[in-house]
Amino acid sequence: MTYVIIHALAPIFVIMLLGFMAGKTRMVDNQNVALLNIFVMDFALPAALFSATVQTPWAGIVAQMPLIVVLVLAMWVTYAAIYFLAVGPFKKSPQDAAVLTLTVALPNYAALGLPILGSVLGEGPSTSLSVAVSIACGSVLMTPFCLLILEREKARASGENSGSTLAMLPVLMWRSVKKPIVWGPLLGVVLSAIGIKMPELVLAAIKPLGLAATAAALFLTGVILSARKLKINAMVITATITKLLIQPFIAWGIVLALGLTGPVAVTAILMIALAAGFFGVVFGNRFGVQSPDAEAVLLLSSVLSILSLPLFISLTQGL
Repeated sequence: MTYVIIHALAPIFVIMLLGFMAGKTRMVDNQNVALLNIFVMDFALPAALFSATVQTPWAGIVAQMPLIVVLVLAMWVTYAAIYFLAVGPFKKSPQDAAVLTLTVALPNYAALGLPILGSVLGEGPSTSLSVAVSIACGSVLMTPFCLLILEREKARASGENSGSTLAMLPVLMWRSVKKPIVWGPLLGVVLSAIGIKMPELVLAAIKPLGLAATAAALFLTGVILSARKLKINAMVITATITKLLIQPFIAWGIVLALGLTGPVAVTAILMIALAAGFFGVVFGNRFGVQSPDAEAVLLLSSVLSILSLPLFISLTQGL
């Protein structure tokens, strides 16, 4: 099992390392990655998420409702806890806290979901559907929280609106929904719900973008990290422990409370137990927000998940 985990993590580290080396050697300007960021956030990732959601049958999404409930609650609880911890005791700015909390709360479903779940439950349509639903949950129900905070602080910094968050909410929500990373997967869910199937030609046309999404995002993350220095502090340690241990046990508690067993319970816990995702770091860079803590958590959780994932795989065998 450890080999399977290392095998799943290897592409992540290799591609991030290539991006890191490209930035360090100045093959890519690691101080100005706007063009690469636009490609990843406005084209590649939205295309991948749209393809995943629009091809997921609505009946299949409904059947995955127990999984959705566990994932969403575990992510929301973690997001709220880390955010208020970051802006409270650790005195982080709202922008920094938003990037950090999305990094911690949203697991790396895109890169790790299928390899890990497939190795435990076997590869097949049900496994692929669970991963697609997990990605959809994260993109539609998690990323807007981060975007709302980043948009709010951006508006306040530019003096566009100094009102309360509640008063600014309609404008902020509209700005978030306008972003392809949000409306892409949301459109896919809506089309699936009303039974509209995308023509094969359309799916084939955007498939190359979707295939490039994860690699481009990881490469971009490596380039971003090449311009930073890894700093380990109390916030980073707390966030990493939360991601790898506390959040999976939160999911486990929700599973027990709902009385779930079998593959659904195993899937929910293992999906949440995955290492931190790269969305937070990429989002922050798009808004000019640097979060050394988020970058450190991304690296540490990816490395330490080699130890934590076998633990939860073993613990879930009896479910």
